[in-house]
Amino acid sequence: MKRTTLLSLFLLTSFCFTQAQKNNNSKLSIKQIMQGDNFVGHLPSNAHWSADGKNILFNWNPENAFSDSLYTYNTASETTKKVGFEASYNLPSPYGIYSNDKSKKIYSKNGDVYMMTIASGEIIQITNTQDYEGNVHFTNNEQQIAYVSNKNIYTWDIKTGVTKQITDFNNGKEKDGNKRDEKDEWLYQDQLALFDVLSERKAKKDRQDYFDKKEALKAPLPIYSEGKSIQNQHISPDGKYVSYLLVEREDNKGTITPHYVTESGYTEDQHTRSKVGNEPDTYELFIYDIENRKTYPVALDNLEGLDYIPEYTKDYPDKTYKNDNRIGYISGPIWNKDGSKAVLDINTNDYKDRWIVLLNTEDGTVTNLDHQHDIAWIAGPGIGGYRGGELGWMPDDKSIWFQSEKTGYSHLYTLNTTNKKSKAVTSGDFEIYNPKIANDKKHWYFTANKTHPGDRQFYRMSLNGGKMEQLTFKTGRNDVTLSSDEKQMAILYSYANQPRELYIKENPIYNKNAVAKQVTHSTTKDFEAYDWRSPEFITFKANDGANVHARIYKPATEVKNKGAIIFVHGAGYLQNAHKWWSSYFREYMFHNILVDNGYTVLDIDYRGSAGYGRDWRTGIYRHMGGKDLSDQVDGAAYLVNEHGIDKDKIGIYGGSYGGFITLMGMFNEADTFTAGAAIRSVGDWAAYNHGYTARILNTPTTDSLAYRKSSPIYFADGLEGDLLILHGMVDDNVHFQDMVRLSQKLIELGKTNWEMAVYPVERHGFVEPSSWTDEYTRIFNLFNESLLGKKN
Repeated sequence: MKRTTLLSLFLLTSFCFTQAQKNNNSKLSIKQIMQGDNFVGHLPSNAHWSADGKNILFNWNPENAFSDSLYTYNTASETTKKVGFEASYNLPSPYGIYSNDKSKKIYSKNGDVYMMTIASGEIIQITNTQDYEGNVHFTNNEQQIAYVSNKNIYTWDIKTGVTKQITDFNNGKEKDGNKRDEKDEWLYQDQLALFDVLSERKAKKDRQDYFDKKEALKAPLPIYSEGKSIQNQHISPDGKYVSYLLVEREDNKGTITPHYVTESGYTEDQHTRSKVGNEPDTYELFIYDIENRKTYPVALDNLEGLDYIPEYTKDYPDKTYKNDNRIGYISGPIWNKDGSKAVLDINTNDYKDRWIVLLNTEDGTVTNLDHQHDIAWIAGPGIGGYRGGELGWMPDDKSIWFQSEKTGYSHLYTLNTTNKKSKAVTSGDFEIYNPKIANDKKHWYFTANKTHPGDRQFYRMSLNGGKMEQLTFKTGRNDVTLSSDEKQMAILYSYANQPRELYIKENPIYNKNAVAKQVTHSTTKDFEAYDWRSPEFITFKANDGANVHARIYKPATEVKNKGAIIFVHGAGYLQNAHKWWSSYFREYMFHNILVDNGYTVLDIDYRGSAGYGRDWRTGIYRHMGGKDLSDQVDGAAYLVNEHGIDKDKIGIYGGSYGGFITLMGMFNEADTFTAGAAIRSVGDWAAYNHGYTARILNTPTTDSLAYRKSSPIYFADGLEGDLLILHGMVDDNVHFQDMVRLSQKLIELGKTNWEMAVYPVERHGFVEPSSWTDEYTRIFNLFNESLLGKKN
């Protein structure tokens, strides 16, 4: 690698590509694998059943067309065919709400409202307007269908076909009328007493006002939002109450992403997100009593722990912590079947609490049912993040079910809303995903990683808990969608070296000898011509004794070069040392090229990764670049001690969060990493977005120590090895400005052993194969030159 400061604003020349391929001893080329889906094949997605259970519908693109199309597999004829545009447009939405007896389904599609009769398949279009109608739900004991249009709720009567406006939301302020102060009121009354004509005119006007007001009672009550945003409008199942959120948006300063390569030829600015430290929005839930024509707020001042002051504030004894406006997004109400009870799911603006409460719609009071608290931040499968978590009513209509990390892993719980007694339905060192109550109301269906953190299987279990009955058995990932009668399963399945395909299988509950049948074949001949490795799934010990899960790819003895590459997945809370086809499939293929060239590759699910429970998830709280980085360092030591890797031949790379860890590794662990490639990296967490960063590091103004410990820019002086920075110039997630600032810091520090490659038309997720090829050719060259001394 050139030891010079270089801002590369150009693509690699054909000479560089030729030299890179010359040093590549694999049958695969970087250019080939970076064609993405065009090389691998376009994989099926979004599988769902038709309402009658006779067809599986899914998105697919076996023809390598411009985009995916809708396909259908008929279970009777066992044939697959493409659905035409018109037919696809007229199909019912896969989403929607069923009536309690499952006889009807209502949904919104293309901005209009529809009702489908399941038995006959008949579809009635309820609206046909230029406006968007959504948020469809049943009301008035399922005799009417409610929907939202232009912020207001309307109902459509199933028998009569009559549409009625239920709410009248106004953005302005309610007028005060002719309210007068004491002086003007005296003058007003004196005028009426003095002049008969004025008194007579007033009497006529009062009579007219009386009739006007009486007529106005037939219309919805005007509700004034006073400039606040109106969200989550919903009418109760009995049709008596409307609930709605008023949201006061804070005017947080945004940022700008300049576009330099444009059709106009001029630089064009894109207005993007703000930076971490936003003033939080204010959420208020209101009830509209339709019959009594009055509105009132839902009072949340009795929530347990509402006045909580975070533990980290003890590090700032001289700073006053503001504890106001903790209420974040309010999900719900979620009503039981007969409409007699409703619950709310409430998050806090500091992300540290979640409440599930019982709502009394008659007076707007709430009763605490479950309080989840985490000194770091609330999250985990089914628990919620930006909105509410998985939550529903049990068949008895008195109890609810939800998920909680109470035991350290996300599990299923039930809670009686009358006596507040809760029960753990599942338990163990594994996590539950996508629970659903079966048609018989006696069982659960859900996915879990019980057999291995990186293996997801589908299960059935008694509603009261007990033995989990496994229904899928192929190791990897099994994303199951049941037919409406639950007798068949559509399975999107993949393994580590086998891309996702669609399978169909009878539910083993009804046929114990059922075998999965493959419906799609998506991979190309070019992809199939290579013998793709299945990585070895291992654990190694971290310096604190924790077992760290990882994938390892080992070269043949005769080509082993004693060099190793550690790959760091992105997103932080994401899993990649699993046993299914990775969303990082280009990197997976690149790892096969590296192994063909003698490298050993290690892919680690470091602290902060998904799939391993609460303690692993929050292991990075207040210090990103702490345990998540030491796990990479311990992985390097494992490679040296157990696999004969030369300690001076270890490189590291990754994108986004992986790029951030790469920077931290190159700046703080110079004795471990000789070379690193940081892709679309965060260089300073104070420059990243609020929703992600404030959960982990709080905010820069309240917890500056966390940001100082976690941001690479403060450690740039530690760079000793060869660093390659790669970034899209129109990245509106991790802004290019972040790396421009870091480059200035490196220049001021006099560092010369780094390069930067920039991509003028790429956002955070690259699109163009030429950009992918350029990027990974540079990375390949970096490792060859820095670790092996091969000149490119």
